[in-house]
Amino acid sequence: MARKHSKHEPYGDVQDDDDAPPPVVPCWLCGRPTGKTIVWHHPVPKSRGGRDVVPMHSICQQTLITNFTNSELQRHGLDVEALLANPVVRKFVDWVANKDPDFTATIARKKR
Repeated sequence: MARKHSKHEPYGDVQDDDDAPPPVVPCWLCGRPTGKTIVWHHPVPKSRGGRDVVPMHSICQQTLITNFTNSELQRHGLDVEALLANPVVRKFVDWVANKDPDFTATIARKKR
């Protein structure tokens, strides 16, 4: 009896849809499309009871963590506009708007 499929590739004739690009997910903070790396961020920290996650760039997440305490993030919750009201975050979002989706840079620490 003859084999229908190759011994090494049992389903070699089946077409995979792996060549299809993944759907583009926008960043929760800046609105740019995310690149290869998507960080799933808790807008309300898990230590404060947060369960929801949102897609973000790693640089955008670092900016939030640098500029806000967990208590402040808990107060803002899922309200992006309240976070963008902060002049430092607004300046960052305006600066990063024209960057590549996979752009990374070091974030300066907040002066306390």
